[in-house]
Amino acid sequence: MTLKDMVKGSRNMLGRYVGNWFYDKGIPFDATNSPYFLPMVSVIQRARPGVKPPTSYELSGPILDEEVEEVTKWIEEFKQSWPRADITLMSDGWLNKVNKKEFLNFFAYSPKDSGGGER
Repeated sequence: MTLKDMVKGSRNMLGRYVGNWFYDKGIPFDATNSPYFLPMVSVIQRARPGVKPPTSYELSGPILDEEVEEVTKWIEEFKQSWPRADITLMSDGWLNKVNKKEFLNFFAYSPKDSGGGER
């Protein structure tokens, strides 16, 4: 067996495991286009053997809290420029009554660039 065959076999095995997870949880296939997908795979590849994946509690609790804190800090930094740029942030949300999923839309509006002028 050549090195090329071994890599091809490993990639196929990875694809089957990732695929099974997608199929089992109904994850949309275009989730692989997320900017977070490849970095996640890279971190998994670099993890040493024996590193346990996060639990559902960790993902829904402490890890989510860390992400919310990071995004909140980013938004606060971004807000500093809004008065100078005359930006208004708008949001809207609704619940899909069929599958009970919540949707949120965010929109940043600036009258300074609302006329299709040059950027």
